[in-house]
Amino acid sequence: MQIKDVLLAPGNGAFFYDDQAAISSGATQDGFIYVGAPATPGFKSIRIPASSLGVGLVLTDDTVVWGDMMNVQYSGAGGRDPLFDTKQISDLTSRVVVSRLFDVDASRFRDSCTKCFQPVEHRRLPLAVEYGISQALLRAAAHLLRKTMAEIICAEFDLQLPRCRVPIYCQSGDAREFNVDKMILKAVDVLPHGLINSQQKFGQGGHTFLDFVKWVATRTRHLGPPGYQPVLHFDVYGWIGLEIGLEPQRIADFICSVAEAVPGFALNIECPADFGSTQAQIDNYARIVSILDNRGSSARIVVDERCNTLEDIRLFAEAKATHLVQIKTPDVGSMADTARAVLLCKENGVGAYVGGSCTETDLSAQASVHVSVATQADMMLAKPGMGVDEAFSIVGNEQNRLLAMLNRRRAQNENVG
Repeated sequence: MQIKDVLLAPGNGAFFYDDQAAISSGATQDGFIYVGAPATPGFKSIRIPASSLGVGLVLTDDTVVWGDMMNVQYSGAGGRDPLFDTKQISDLTSRVVVSRLFDVDASRFRDSCTKCFQPVEHRRLPLAVEYGISQALLRAAAHLLRKTMAEIICAEFDLQLPRCRVPIYCQSGDAREFNVDKMILKAVDVLPHGLINSQQKFGQGGHTFLDFVKWVATRTRHLGPPGYQPVLHFDVYGWIGLEIGLEPQRIADFICSVAEAVPGFALNIECPADFGSTQAQIDNYARIVSILDNRGSSARIVVDERCNTLEDIRLFAEAKATHLVQIKTPDVGSMADTARAVLLCKENGVGAYVGGSCTETDLSAQASVHVSVATQADMMLAKPGMGVDEAFSIVGNEQNRLLAMLNRRRAQNENVG
């Protein structure tokens, strides 16, 4: 028995859980809060502090390895799991999962996940449970085998030790202008997200959004060092479809016009529209992708809403219904499934972006770095929180430390060979 005890510790997420339905319906902001009645089940107000639950695995040498459970900012939207309830998740973990943990070989990461995450009464465990426990199991395997978490992923999925860094994408939150400046000064690879989640931020016909895109490009040229050419990535939360309609041709026309307004920049548009179901999203996104590709546009669309689990990602990737998938780690569940999702995207010629949420923690962010680097994702999110500095340092420093350790390991292997 390699796991001899399990600890649970309630904690905080790094931002807030927000009721997306209420915000999209026109809830107004008063300072930091939203005013109005919530519209999504489980929300007692539109914005509530994010909570988390830490799970600590006590190993036979008394080392404790941790993972953190939480849900994403917009819980209960777009087919996602409902709002995170610490007490309910704690009770379920204690009742169902703890006994399973005592029976696994913790040095075998994928096998441990498979055994721990069996359905309960024919229903899948909450994805937050899978997410937090898989982080702890990944750390347990790394500790027991004296390797990095990335090396565990490489060994489990038969991957070469990575040599290249993964580009980092930062999100601005509502402090757009200040945070864009921070990103440019820090030469972030992909920026700025923008949080275009309301009609006010998108503007009539998209004019407010287009002005912001042009401002970001101009600001980048003004403040950035010579040769700095980040990817411009904007999450519009379905507002292209909401504002100009759900016809794929019109959506593609609008996206092309945005790309043409910022020549020289690669442009990512995340969640241009929400068509109401996974299948409708796949069908219509495939049409938008085809139109953009046939035009030779520099713009790429990124799927988020309606593409949550590994099976969802498989459907989008195989249908070529996106240029880039956001693999939103708490929505995918097990970290093993995040690795599988990246590899699945690569097999189908679709970009893989290991994302997540501002509601996460330092532990989940660091584990995500190891999976991202091991699988050589196309980009990864700087998380947690909505501030640039903390998230960029957590993810960037973890990546740099990891690559230094992998380079040393590679040199040791070459000397032995």
